[in-house]
Amino acid sequence: MAVAKTSVLVLDCTEPEKLADFYARFLGGEPRTGAGPDYIEIVEPQGIRLAIRRDHGAAPASWPRPDDSQQAHLHFLVPEDDMDAAEREAISLGARPLETKDNGGPFDVRRYADPAGHPFVLAAREGHGVT
Repeated sequence: MAVAKTSVLVLDCTEPEKLADFYARFLGGEPRTGAGPDYIEIVEPQGIRLAIRRDHGAAPASWPRPDDSQQAHLHFLVPEDDMDAAEREAISLGARPLETKDNGGPFDVRRYADPAGHPFVLAAREGHGVT
């Protein structure tokens, strides 16, 4: 018999309040402080759970440098027709473009770093619904 499990991706950073605000606004979620102020969970209406944890020694990933791996990144699926709007939103909230080649169409992938330097992508999905 399997034991019930749930998961949450935790991002480490030096300023969890600032990063939690970025992701809460970007995902349309609600930040919830955990047992202490150094752990904040973002819960968005469709069930995405993301947590931010204070680590005074956290350093941003160096990706896309070829001599170092990104280790992990967040991958947000966006309807193809909404990619430009999602990009504007991410940048207006503090994201920094990492790769700005002119993509387009159903295979459009745009790379950014969040305000603490964690890499993430916006990936297009054909049609108006996210699959």
